[in-house]
Amino acid sequence: MSTASRAGEQLRYKDTVDSAGARETIAAVADGFTDLVTDDADSQAVDGPLGWAGYDEDRREARQRSGEDESVICGHGAVGGTAAVLIAFDFRFLGGSVGSRAGLRIEQAFAAARAGRIPVVSLLATGGSRMQEGMLSLVQLQRIARQIHLTRAAGLPHVSVLRNPTTGGLWASLGAGADVVLGVAGAQVGFAGRRIRPAADADADAAYTTEGQYAGGHVDEVTDGAGLGGALAAWLTLLRPADGTADGDPDVPRPLGVADPAADGWSAVQRARDPRRPRAAAYLRDHFDEVRLISGDRAGGVDPGMLCGIGRRHGRSVAFAAQTGTANTPAGFRTATRLVRLADRLSLPVLTLVDTPGAANDAAAERAGVGPAIAELFGTVAAATVPMTTLVVGEGGSGGALALAAPGRTWITPDAYFSVTAPELAASILKRPAAEVPATAAALRLRPDELVELGVVRGIAAG
Repeated sequence: MSTASRAGEQLRYKDTVDSAGARETIAAVADGFTDLVTDDADSQAVDGPLGWAGYDEDRREARQRSGEDESVICGHGAVGGTAAVLIAFDFRFLGGSVGSRAGLRIEQAFAAARAGRIPVVSLLATGGSRMQEGMLSLVQLQRIARQIHLTRAAGLPHVSVLRNPTTGGLWASLGAGADVVLGVAGAQVGFAGRRIRPAADADADAAYTTEGQYAGGHVDEVTDGAGLGGALAAWLTLLRPADGTADGDPDVPRPLGVADPAADGWSAVQRARDPRRPRAAAYLRDHFDEVRLISGDRAGGVDPGMLCGIGRRHGRSVAFAAQTGTANTPAGFRTATRLVRLADRLSLPVLTLVDTPGAANDAAAERAGVGPAIAELFGTVAAATVPMTTLVVGEGGSGGALALAAPGRTWITPDAYFSVTAPELAASILKRPAAEVPATAAALRLRPDELVELGVVRGIAAG
């Protein structure tokens, strides 16, 4: 597994900005970089399109500091053996800000990636839009958003790296709009830059750090600078199917628990609830050669009870969403939805592991939209065009479990059950006393062999 949460380790971001230039950053993660030939001759009038006094002088000084003629350089390189188009920002050039010329370069870089059918890696270090170009700078965000959309529609992955700092409109477009977002530890990350935040929050709130964004579900992985190249190489390998297609159903994981059938329904429930039973993490370790996790629903929530990511098995990338035995929150269902949509776009097969007593049913879950979150997951699974396989490895409780199950392609382990709801809750709904819970479990026909007979699951997984 990758990346333990570092949220709360520090309340302040790094006091110094990323001192590495764009080319140094590229050299640290990629080999064989060559600049993209772009049609971006600087034909702007003196002091820019707004006639901003001193803009030409600002650009001359920026060229001297950075050795570059713009805040962004783009080109082709290989990251861990995977060809990619790289977009790298140089903070020494006017704070890595984006104007019309930089926007054109980014647009052409995405177009080159689509033409070559290769992924995009964006390495951000930026304060956002360039004030000296006013609205002509801000509208570059629309231009970038269009390129991100076209690249997603083409089924190509985009990985962004948040360096120090990453703020403003470029975080809210090129950074947060990527399929997978990596953040450098300690970096300043936020839509509001340091100079425009409320004074009380300017330096004291962890929300404006990589770690804070990770805790809020907006960053997938936190890495230090030394580990960035390896993390990028691993992600680019995982995000591409071995043969360019998702043909063939994912393998059914082998059962890791007891192999003998439960004697009755209540025994099956108790067996699934046994704390010694193997959980999702054990299944992922056993089934995959390599695993990396995405994190968060991109709406402020993280559910550690839903492990989502991509694994490599026998040279093939498989996306997975795995419940860990807890009652999942809306954030968990939304993260699973995000995972399935990503897999569908990139033609990656999907494996889901079902293990939950049911969706969270407290007031906080209702306020956060647990019903709509489950509905969205049901719809996403129903609409998916890639092969999906499900294995019920523990408790299969109600709609919170079924939402993750592949219709017609669901299997179950001998130490699991699947039910319309937990037997205790079914008895409560039917106004039965607690003494009748075991009999209710039997009547629900929730044992693996009964589920096969009913046609609810396709079979019992074998070792």
